[in-house]
Amino acid sequence: MSTQQTIGFIGFGAMASRMAANLQKAGYAAIAYTPSGKGGDGSTPFFSSPAEVTQKADIVLACVPDDEALAASMYGPSGALAGMKADQLLLNTSSVSPEAADALFKAGQEKNIIVIDCPVSGSTPEAEGGNLVVLAGGEDSAMARAKPIFDAIGKTTIHAGPSGSGARLKLVINGIMGTGLAAVAETIAYGLAAGLDRSMLFDALDEVAVISPHHKRKIRAAKAGDFSPQFPTRLMQKDMRLLMDAAARLAVPAPTLAATTQQLSLTRRAAEDADYSALIGVMEKIVANDA
Repeated sequence: MSTQQTIGFIGFGAMASRMAANLQKAGYAAIAYTPSGKGGDGSTPFFSSPAEVTQKADIVLACVPDDEALAASMYGPSGALAGMKADQLLLNTSSVSPEAADALFKAGQEKNIIVIDCPVSGSTPEAEGGNLVVLAGGEDSAMARAKPIFDAIGKTTIHAGPSGSGARLKLVINGIMGTGLAAVAETIAYGLAAGLDRSMLFDALDEVAVISPHHKRKIRAAKAGDFSPQFPTRLMQKDMRLLMDAAARLAVPAPTLAATTQQLSLTRRAAEDADYSALIGVMEKIVANDA
């Protein structure tokens, strides 16, 4: 009799498909549902509703883009919760608002389903290499059950606190990521407008300690004009919007976050499916028009 456990994926985009590949290497089976109904490559069968997936899965992993997609896939007669059994584990890796994470936790409690909010820090390269940082909110006992999954998809798991803490920490981290990129884009634009050699400028920023490894990767790609999506602008702008709303609810003044959200809204209008570092390209075009 097989003891292989099956992970049921709700959402199977760029991040989830890479997580699934690492889980399959670790000995798990994977099945999935996507809103488009498309997919399936033989190693990952697809089903027509979230409930179908969760009925057949031992553990459920949700990876959808926003609050609306989470609600559509979790609730209702064909939603993921409808197909789940008591004591089943639901890992919500989606980057959503704290309110959406809290609501899912409470809905799970009503069915005795164990919900962990566990968004991840990292883009597609980290997901492919199993080097994500898992940001988890939940009880110790739940964390112990989820540990083998987290170890397969990530290099580190941070237990951020009780339920909802993972979602809140994710907003902190992505806020730093977004504002850092905006500062890089604006200062690159200044350097170009001031007449600095483009190649020298981009190469210099790759050498200095004040730029994070993540942003150095974005600078190298921007130098080559490569904005292929590792983290699409539409998702980064969404996360900044969620953070602005969360900060406003707590009366936390956040003018830098507000300005960055506007910059990313502009970039989303110009290139929503490109990597969010396309903001560097947008700023470069603005100053190039003055040349």
